[in-house]
Amino acid sequence: MATERPLSPHLQVYRWQITMTMSILHRVTGVVITLGAFALAAWLLALAAGGAHYAHVAACLASPLGRLALFGFSMSLVYHLLNGIRHLFWDMGWGFEIPEFYRSGWTVVVLTVVFTAAIWFAALRVHP
Repeated sequence: MATERPLSPHLQVYRWQITMTMSILHRVTGVVITLGAFALAAWLLALAAGGAHYAHVAACLASPLGRLALFGFSMSLVYHLLNGIRHLFWDMGWGFEIPEFYRSGWTVVVLTVVFTAAIWFAALRVHP
């Protein structure tokens, strides 16, 4: 007789950890980057189409919601890049000890915030 039970461990079994969060965020940022690539393509098409089309897209991107989307896109790019570098170190066999997992994870989080803030600080100084 088959009993109804989970076929694999689930979130109610495991304690939430940074490694789980980093894995989920890596997938989410990959999706955000893909959506951002479509937005970049739309921006380029508007640029090629000429003044009125470009002005409309530029106004959308300059709006508060547009800037929030650009901020999320840039943060996703930075996070995905840094976490990808972390994975490359794992591919080379480095950093498999549990303390190293946590240290590298928190390093990615902190550097994502620092690098994204630096990008936006530089961008806002050039184009307020």
